[in-house]
Amino acid sequence: MRHLLCCLALVVPAFTSAPVLAQEGKPEAPEYSLREHYTKYEYRIPMRDGKRLFTAVYVPKDQSRPYPFLMQRTPYSVAPYGVDAYPRRVGPSQELTAAGYIFVEQDVRGRNLSEGTFIEMTPHKATKTAAEVDESSDTFDTVEWLLKNVTNHNGRVGIHGISYPGFYAIAGIIDSHPAIKAASPQAPMINLYGGDDAYHNGAFMLAANFGFYGFFKQQDGPTPPPKVFVPFDFKTQDGYDFFLRGGNLRDLAGRLGQGKASLFEDQIRHAVLDDYWRARDLAPQLKGIKTAVLTVGGWFDAEDPQGAFTAHREVGRNNHGIFNGLVVGPWVHGGWGRNDGAKLGHIDFGAKTSEHFRKNIQLPFFEKMLKDKGEAKLPVVQAFETGTNVWRQYASWPPAAAKPRTLYFQGGQGLGWVKPAVTGFDEYSSDPAKPVPFTEYTATDVPQEYMVGDQRFAASRPDVLVYQSEVLEEDLTIAGPISPKLFVSTSGSDSDFVVKLIDVFPAELSGEPGGRRRRDPEIRDVPPPGKVMAGYQMLLRGEPFRARYRNSFSKPQAMVPNQVEPIAFSMPDVHHTFRRGHRIMVQVQSSWFPLVDRNPQSFVTIADAKPTDFVRATQRVYRAAAQPSGIELLVLEAP
Repeated sequence: MRHLLCCLALVVPAFTSAPVLAQEGKPEAPEYSLREHYTKYEYRIPMRDGKRLFTAVYVPKDQSRPYPFLMQRTPYSVAPYGVDAYPRRVGPSQELTAAGYIFVEQDVRGRNLSEGTFIEMTPHKATKTAAEVDESSDTFDTVEWLLKNVTNHNGRVGIHGISYPGFYAIAGIIDSHPAIKAASPQAPMINLYGGDDAYHNGAFMLAANFGFYGFFKQQDGPTPPPKVFVPFDFKTQDGYDFFLRGGNLRDLAGRLGQGKASLFEDQIRHAVLDDYWRARDLAPQLKGIKTAVLTVGGWFDAEDPQGAFTAHREVGRNNHGIFNGLVVGPWVHGGWGRNDGAKLGHIDFGAKTSEHFRKNIQLPFFEKMLKDKGEAKLPVVQAFETGTNVWRQYASWPPAAAKPRTLYFQGGQGLGWVKPAVTGFDEYSSDPAKPVPFTEYTATDVPQEYMVGDQRFAASRPDVLVYQSEVLEEDLTIAGPISPKLFVSTSGSDSDFVVKLIDVFPAELSGEPGGRRRRDPEIRDVPPPGKVMAGYQMLLRGEPFRARYRNSFSKPQAMVPNQVEPIAFSMPDVHHTFRRGHRIMVQVQSSWFPLVDRNPQSFVTIADAKPTDFVRATQRVYRAAAQPSGIELLVLEAP
C-alpha cells in the first residue's frame, strides 16, 4: 500500500520528486531536467457524475513527433501544485522520462485537490448506471478527456503505479478503455484482508497499519497536503514496548485521536471476512482487460507480498489473448522504483537488480506497447532466484516443472522428506505478556530489512520451536507458494501459529562480516553493523495463522482446549536456492510482535480484549504418521 513509502510521498510525491540516493563515496548522477524538457499544465477533469479530479500533465517541449500518455493515479498527492512548480522527477523512471511521454499525474477522488469522497479501495461495480462511478469509470473518463483535450499524442495510453497507485492502475483497466495499451500494476493492493496490508490469515498487521493510518486520514473537500509531515509521536524508539503497553486495538485506535471516522478503526472493526472485505476483493473483478499487463512484485515486500501474484494469476485466468507478464525481484516494497536493488540488510544480491529492471524490462515494455519500439516478444515471467542471484525466465508462474514435496517435522528438532514413524509432539509455553519480537533490535515502524533478517535471536527462545534439515549435499531450488500443514493443540481457546522458512548459512563460513548499511531515509532503524554471516539464519518467508479461522474466515470458532486440530494455509511465493552446504530451517511460534497484533489466546473479540483476557497457553505441534506436521514446497528438480 503504503506505509513508510507513502509517508515520504506526503513530503515528496513518490516516484516523481524523491531524491536520488547516491552510494557512499560516489557523487550523484546528473539529474535529468524536467523543467528544461517538459511543459506543465494543470486541469480539473470532469467525471461522469460531475466531480472534478485534479490532474497535472507534463508535455514534451519537443513537438516534432507525437507521444503516448503515461498516467499514474494516486491518493498521495501530485504535488508540487502550480504550473511553475516542477518536481525533480516524473514517471516510473528517469529512463522513461528521457524517452519522451506525456506524463499524467492525478489525485484520485476525495484526495488532496480532487473533488468527491474517498473510499478505501473503491469497490468495483460490475454493473452500474450511467452516473455511477468507480475506479474503472474514473480512469475511462480521464482517458477520454485527455484524448480530446491534449494535443500531439499518438492515441495510446499507459498506466502505472506502485502500492496504492498500483491498485488504481489495475482497478482502472477493468473493462479497459481501448486506448489503454499498456498497464503495469506494481505491488498492487488486491485484497487487504487476504494477504496484503491489513490481515494475513486473520491476524492483523499491527505496526504497519498503525503507522500508515496515523497520517492517512479522510479529508473534507479538496485540501492540499501539509507542507511539512508531522509523524506520530511515539515518545520512544521502542515500538515493542509502546504497543505492549498501549492496550488493546481499540485503545491504540484512540491514541491516533481520529475518532470513529478513523480508517484504522475501519480495519479493526472488520476483523472477519465480511461484506466490507468481499466488496473490496479485486481478484474476481479482473475482467474485460484489453491491454498488455506487466505486474511487478518484490520477494521481500513487507506490505503487499501477495498482490502481485494474485493479480497475475487472475488477469491470466479471466482475460485471454493479451500479454500478461510478471516480474519479481529481490526487492522491498517499491524498491525497484528508487533503489539500486543490490543489497537488503546484510544480504547481497550480486547486482543492481532494480537498475536492471528499469532499463531492461520496464522501459522496453512501455516502449514496445506504446511506441512499437523494440523486440516483438517479451518473456512472460522474469523472476530473480535468490541464493544463486540469477534472473530466470519461465512460461508460467509457478513454473510447470515445480513439483510439491513436503518437509516433515521430526523428533530431535529434525526436518526431513519422510513422514515420522514415531508418534510425538513438541510443545512450548506462549505468554502474550512476553510475545516473540519480529526483529532483534527496536523499531517503531516495520524495518524492511526484517524480511531477510537473522533469526538466531528467535531460535534461542524457549517459546519458539526449531526444526532443521541435515546439511544439503546438493542445491535445492523452490519456486512458488509455501504451504504449512500443521497438527496442533492449545490449552487456550484461541492461538496464533506463525511459521517461518529460513535458509541457514554454513557455520564454518569464512567470508567477510556484513558491512555497514547505507542510510535510507525511508528506513530509520537499521540492523547492527559488522554481523558475522557464518551461521546466519536468513528469513525467506514468514506468515501467521489465527486458529479461530481454521474452518472459516467468516465464522470464527473457538479452539477446544488440548484437542488436536489440523491447520493448513498458504504463504506468499518465493524463488530461492538453498545452496549445497546450507540447511533448511522452519520455526514455529505463537506471536510475532508488534508486526502482528497479540492474540489473547482466549476466544474473545480481540479489538476489545481486557487485560484479564490475555492468558498464557501451552501450544503443541504434533509429528506422527497420522498427524504429520510439515511444510510443503514446490521444488524444481535439477535437469
